[in-house]
Amino acid sequence: MRIAISDDALAIACGADKLAEAFARAAPDAEIVRTSSWGMQWLEPLVDINGMGFGPATPGDVAAILDGGSDKAIGKIEDHPFIAKQQRLTFARAGKTQPLSLEDYTETGGWVALKKAYEIGPEATIGMVTESGLRGRGGAGFPAGIKWKTVAGAPGDQKYIVCNADEGDSGTFADRMLMEGDPYCLIEGMAIAGHAVGATKGYIYLRSEYPHAIRKMETAIKASAHLVSPFKLEVRVGAGAYVCGEETSLLNSLEGKRGEVRAKPPLPALEGLFGKPTVVNNVLTLAAVPNVLSEGAKAYADYGIGRSRGTMPVQLAGNIKQGGLYEIAFGITLGELVEEIGGGTESGRPIKAVQVGGPLGAYFPPSMFHLPFDYEAFTEAGGLIGHGGIVVFDDTADMLNQAHFAMEFCAVESCGKCTPCRIGAVRGQETLERIRAGGRGAGACEALPQMHNAKSSERSLEDEVVLLTDLCETMKFGSLCALGGFTPYPVMSALTHWPEDFGLEPAS
Repeated sequence: MRIAISDDALAIACGADKLAEAFARAAPDAEIVRTSSWGMQWLEPLVDINGMGFGPATPGDVAAILDGGSDKAIGKIEDHPFIAKQQRLTFARAGKTQPLSLEDYTETGGWVALKKAYEIGPEATIGMVTESGLRGRGGAGFPAGIKWKTVAGAPGDQKYIVCNADEGDSGTFADRMLMEGDPYCLIEGMAIAGHAVGATKGYIYLRSEYPHAIRKMETAIKASAHLVSPFKLEVRVGAGAYVCGEETSLLNSLEGKRGEVRAKPPLPALEGLFGKPTVVNNVLTLAAVPNVLSEGAKAYADYGIGRSRGTMPVQLAGNIKQGGLYEIAFGITLGELVEEIGGGTESGRPIKAVQVGGPLGAYFPPSMFHLPFDYEAFTEAGGLIGHGGIVVFDDTADMLNQAHFAMEFCAVESCGKCTPCRIGAVRGQETLERIRAGGRGAGACEALPQMHNAKSSERSLEDEVVLLTDLCETMKFGSLCALGGFTPYPVMSALTHWPEDFGLEPAS
């Protein structure tokens, strides 16, 4: 009997370690293994016994599970609708392999892509990544192949590969799951990138809030060093600044400087880490590369729609019944993701809003659930896909509060380099507080302080809304980076779709 239980941080937080100990006591002859997570997080801790699933399980369920009479049975895991309908490329090993087992990784196709890159050479490797249509999975969706080609062609005696693992968006956990569950995949992707552009050194900038990922990545780097030589890797731990998810702030932090945004140009591809040409890619971007090389560029590009090729590991979170990681080709609608796959709200109440793309992403009402999950479609709708995080809110959410949170978040996390972000976010909070004081009726939240001064008292609610709109325009087009530039997205989408929460007439 093979009993597999995830050692993913979320599973451990839900009691996976104690569950594994309970099975070891109850079934001493069984093989107890700790694997990566399947991504069905509402079922964690999930027990996999010879392919059959049970969850969420507790030590008290062990006897019934072993006796075959448990009400926690979900059937064959791979046949579960949440798993069976996915198109897993980046997370093909999820739930199946032991994260730090080199044997498991090799037996499931590991290192094949790196060997192919060595065989076809740097130029052809970059060509395959370009042909695949792979775009950055961290935010702007910039084509990875173009970035690699720029770095490869840039003069420099030293070049670097930097992995942005500073996953700070609300409702996102794919980077963490990949690093904890399939660390060699990221290492292989970075080694391929290094070979392609002529870089011999790589850094993984990993947030301090992910201790399990840090430990696993460091262990995996040591275990695989001989396989990726002469490429050398090192983990650097960030100190929790959200702005260090922006590539130039990240580079400053790596250099031991204050984590603040650099003006561009020069681009990091030309003058990046320590002034040298640098590839900065997100975890999911680099982890997708081995599949592109091993299966072929066309096979990867055959997934998706338009300019959004391949698959996206979507993260379903918030007030949702079936939260977890769902990898699927671009083109699936927002409604399908939230209502069919996610199962609607956990509270059972109607969905009011869905935020896509982290704390700086726009809010979408159910009337826009027809939107395809596609970079261009979301841009046209005034939003962004970002890192693929989706957070669901039911009809009890107050969207003015959500807008205020966005401004507050920006004010707290701003690096202070540019005025629109540093000052604009504070003025945004104050304006929203005056809007709250000026026109809300039943259900008004007393948590927001009310501001009273001579000038503000002369302005009507409508004047304050105009002021807020102008302020958002200034932040959007005047900020140095996406922190200040994207903060208007949640604010303006909340105002546009739920004006009644701001004390205005409902949208017709």
